[in-house]
Amino acid sequence: MFKVIHKDKFTNARVGTLETAHGAIETPVFMPVGTQATVKALSSEEVKYCKASVILGNTYHLYLRPGMEIIKNADGLHKFMSWDRAILTDSGGFQVFSLATLMKVREEGVEFNSHVDGSRHFLTPEKVVQLQCELGSDIMMPLDECLHYPSAKDKAEQSLALTNRWAKRAKEELTKLVGDGHDRPLLFGIVQGSTYPDLRRRAAEELVEMDFDGYSVGGLSVGEPQELMYEMMENAVRYLPQDRPRYTMGVGMPHDFFNAIEMGVDMFDCVVPTRNARNGAAYTNEGRLIIRNGEYSKDLRPLSESCNCVACKNYSRSYIRHLFNTEEILGLRLTSLHNVYFYVNLLDRIREAIRQDRFLELKKEFEKKIF
Repeated sequence: MFKVIHKDKFTNARVGTLETAHGAIETPVFMPVGTQATVKALSSEEVKYCKASVILGNTYHLYLRPGMEIIKNADGLHKFMSWDRAILTDSGGFQVFSLATLMKVREEGVEFNSHVDGSRHFLTPEKVVQLQCELGSDIMMPLDECLHYPSAKDKAEQSLALTNRWAKRAKEELTKLVGDGHDRPLLFGIVQGSTYPDLRRRAAEELVEMDFDGYSVGGLSVGEPQELMYEMMENAVRYLPQDRPRYTMGVGMPHDFFNAIEMGVDMFDCVVPTRNARNGAAYTNEGRLIIRNGEYSKDLRPLSESCNCVACKNYSRSYIRHLFNTEEILGLRLTSLHNVYFYVNLLDRIREAIRQDRFLELKKEFEKKIF
């Protein structure tokens, strides 16, 4: 299922392969976010052009819209969105706690009002697994409780205990539904524990005892200082097994990749490349540029002179700036395509650097860039 191919001589960075029902994923990997069955502003063909091997969907959003009947009628999420590579689906736990209203958390699950139309819903760990099976997910996440920052320690302790009990129920439900065959969906445990090192360790060790296919670190990038985020990440990763993939959820600035991979993290997702692209921010090997700025009005260079994506090969900064200033959709589409291409291919470069035991050299090169 997961195999470490090469480990860097000087750090915990590693290159691996994760087998799924829709193809192998080389790690470390960046997974573009397709919350509502689309990576915003891009077609599935364009995301493939960017060389993405796996994307994300969100169970909460897809359950509410378009609804499970419509997706089942299309024979699952892959066919619905015309994507034949791997899909990881988040449980929607974060969205329940951040978007839904009149929420009530109980041992059985979470009851809430939809942020779309106010309708009342109740999700249990078992139902979330069932929904993800109906979606046809290759990698699924169990229902978890994601706390805001800061959180009192007693609340964080109660929350991680509930999350881990839910994780156990999710694993049992998946086994009941699909058995233990090699072609079944993969289920990752989620390490919570807020900003308390001992709770992060406890959460990780309890999940490892349950024997999940992989492990994700949740509850990060929710308002805490960056150094504290890295500290909590490390306090989770160090207790996770070497023979399973490790995934940090929602963490995705370029410098975050290098710091997390150095700890031994394998998988990343973040809305940054597409969200910031829609606001005119392009990420390049030279750093970040804000394409709306007047300094680019007559600049005939591409967004990045070292990038081979179609946006950089065919269009100038001057033209893309013009598109943004006239509110033409093509501007944000070209910048989105470039950013996803940059993110996916940055991880390609990192994998190659690890194979050559020059990861720290590449990290030092990027530390000079302003993102």
